[in-house]
Amino acid sequence: MAMMARFAVLSLAALLGACSSHAPAPRKVVEPAVMAPQVYFSPVAEDVLFRALGLVGTPYRWGGNTPDSGFDCSGLIGYVYRDAAGISLPRSTREMIGIRAPSIERTDLQSGDLVFFATNGGSQVSHAGIYVGEGRFVHAPATGGTVRLDYLSNSYWQKTYLNAKRVLQPAHLARNP
Repeated sequence: MAMMARFAVLSLAALLGACSSHAPAPRKVVEPAVMAPQVYFSPVAEDVLFRALGLVGTPYRWGGNTPDSGFDCSGLIGYVYRDAAGISLPRSTREMIGIRAPSIERTDLQSGDLVFFATNGGSQVSHAGIYVGEGRFVHAPATGGTVRLDYLSNSYWQKTYLNAKRVLQPAHLARNP
């Protein structure tokens, strides 16, 4: 059943991505490593994933933190984690990047990880999203826009990428065989 749910989510992500106004960035083919990263299955991570994907299309609103009022990036993350996982996160991206959670290498990202960006130049965090798998993340990018899916491989997000944090800890997850 979990594989069917995962397939449904990835199909939904592909469908939503096909509706975007521009072609997705070309995907870089990477040869599999000799040692694959350890992947964990988490029903909570799946809930976070479904909740975040379900909010795609919600209007952006600076300071917004509900589907009715709209979202900014940190409001979206806080809402999804509170609603889907019962986890309260700090309100701002600057506070979120400082939480006591493991930093994750980009190559080891898993669904539910938080991704952080310095979109104002320099090295100060100014934007964040929720990684959903397959190189994509959900975020609330800008005034006039909506919550959407984007590729980490997009040159803009590659250039501004700072860090990732794993809020859902592997100790509480079941290992995926």
